[in-house]
Amino acid sequence: MMFISSSSRKLVAMLCGGAALATIAGCAKDNDIDVSAGGAGITATRSTCPAVAVPAYTGDITLFDPATSRDARAIDVVATITHVTPQCNDEGEKVYQLANFDVVATRRDAGPARTVTLPYFSTVVQGGTAVIAKRVGQVTVSFAEGQLRGTGHGQAAAYVDRAAATLPADIRERITRKRKAGEEDAAIDPLSIPEVRAAVQRASFELLVGFQLTQDQLEYNVRR
Repeated sequence: MMFISSSSRKLVAMLCGGAALATIAGCAKDNDIDVSAGGAGITATRSTCPAVAVPAYTGDITLFDPATSRDARAIDVVATITHVTPQCNDEGEKVYQLANFDVVATRRDAGPARTVTLPYFSTVVQGGTAVIAKRVGQVTVSFAEGQLRGTGHGQAAAYVDRAAATLPADIRERITRKRKAGEEDAAIDPLSIPEVRAAVQRASFELLVGFQLTQDQLEYNVRR
């Protein structure tokens, strides 16, 4: 498995946790301007729930027959991770993030009923780069007799310390403090301040889910 740089992570499909979505509903949206109480500032929503994502190039896997061939005619099965659905419980000291996902696959020949077992990983990353946990599991895709399309279902989960995912009070105050026009720091984005940006990064967690690819499979995905 290869971890993607922060710039490449723009290609990642990001999904907010279910609890975060419930909190956002009916509230101000990210980057809305808040002009209440005579002040002006940016209202942003943030959750202790890890963001859920499929890293670039790991959401698909291609199996060949024979395995050493890379000819298009030798493609046996192509599978894709889809319908990633986060469900977060952030009420305790340990924040629990569950991610359900489906695997949709097609095979070359509509032959007899068949099952294919595919490996996948789930990784907890802090601050965009630090891997704090990783697990490898398997998802089974079933093809009915005479069908080219098969499906499977998998799950990934993560526990994160609430304290680690919570911004310190002084950092929260620096981000959320209302700034009036004319003040010295009114036009300064708090997240441009190195210590604030570093604190936000440390408190940010991701649950990454993707196929556990060989180096050859990963290179195939990158090249195609």
